[in-house]
Order: sequence, then structure tokens, then C-alpha cells
Amino acid sequence: MIINHTSDSNKGLFFVQEGADILARLDYAIPEPGKMIIEHTEVNDVLRGQNVGYLLVKSAVEYARLQHLKILPHCPFAAALFKKKPELADVLLSSTL
Repeated sequence: MIINHTSDSNKGLFFVQEGADILARLDYAIPEPGKMIIEHTEVNDVLRGQNVGYLLVKSAVEYARLQHLKILPHCPFAAALFKKKPELADVLLSSTL
């Protein structure tokens, strides 16, 4: 599965696309240097059960590591995933969870 990424200076999107349709997405913002907020994660029913939500969050984590960003997960799904997966915790803002 290919996770695509697009961004401008302070907003971005990780997504799975089929044709013209976006079937899964993770929206984020970078409100200030060094900080990424995961705002929303959504997966179409046709991809449910394939760990696509996890792959989106994992892609955001990898991006955050490369860009030296700390993540604040406002999205309930992402927040729950950070609690379940301690190997992702290195990119969390220290005050989260």
C-alpha cells in the first residue's frame, strides 16, 4: 500500500488514493517550528481491517522524526494508537498522553 504525502508551509496530508478518490487520510498542522498536530484520521470502509490507520500514523511519525518535530495527537484514533504503541512515543510532545 502506498502512503502519499503532500504539504505546504503549515498543513499537510498523508493519504491513500485510488484513481481520483482519497480512501484514507491523516491531516496535520505545523502551527509553530518543531510541533506537529495530528488533527484527523479517516479510513474509508473499503480499507477497514487492513491497518491503514496505523500506516498513516506511522508515516506521520517517520516524517516527524526526519523533520525533528514533536507530535500532539488531537485525533482520538492517533492518541489511542500512541498509547498502544510505545515505540512511537519518542515523537510525542512531553505534555501529551
